[in-house]
Amino acid sequence: MKLNSKTFIVTGGASGLGRATAETFAAAGAKIAIFDTDKVHGQTAAQAVGGKFYQVDVTHDQEVQQAVTDVLGDFHQIHGAVNCAGIAMAARVVGKQDVHSLDAFQRVLSVNVVGTFNVIRHVAWAISHSAPGEGEERGVIINTASIAAFEGQIGQAAYSASKGAVAAMTLPIARELAHYEIRVMTIAPGIFDTPMLGLLPEEIRQSLSVQTPFPSRLGNPKEYAMLAQHIVENPMLNGEIIRLDGAIRMGPR
Repeated sequence: MKLNSKTFIVTGGASGLGRATAETFAAAGAKIAIFDTDKVHGQTAAQAVGGKFYQVDVTHDQEVQQAVTDVLGDFHQIHGAVNCAGIAMAARVVGKQDVHSLDAFQRVLSVNVVGTFNVIRHVAWAISHSAPGEGEERGVIINTASIAAFEGQIGQAAYSASKGAVAAMTLPIARELAHYEIRVMTIAPGIFDTPMLGLLPEEIRQSLSVQTPFPSRLGNPKEYAMLAQHIVENPMLNGEIIRLDGAIRMGPR
């Protein structure tokens, strides 16, 4: 699928991986619909790419359903989605003062897993009712997991569980949506320089960056976007998780 003139929803598009994807897709001629809870940065990002912002909490069924309907009304067709909306937290199962918060664990799974699935189902429904495109391909959905899905560190129980679930549902959904000529892929980034990572102290950021064999640095969100673009444009990529990590394998800490 060529991106030119195609409409893509990008969740978490106000910043980080999502914003880089919106910019890269727009540069290739795509029409961009940004879903995010951050109205200020979301509107700025949408204006920068000539797209449109929709204030959406991906965990809310009705909000996502209405936003997808609005995108169809504004752009007339949807060709895919890139799910970058997500949150992270660090907490030990048995801490110094208490056990891991169950509410926090559920919140991470709600955003990262339920939110991703919520967008997938509504976008897939919309695409399934559209006319086939090039090579009878109707659409492409790209999800975001993490290398933490495979090598979660101490304190990442919630985050690793959520990203593991995103990775695990890739193949069954791809198999199902193949009937509608919709491809489904997942990118599992390593350590990328995003606002989420920016919350960490600089010494920890530097420590993480040098763990990557090559290139020994933090990933650039544009590199995630480059891979997302290639996935859209390569019709044989389907039902797979691609690690984008510079060959890093995370240790326990």
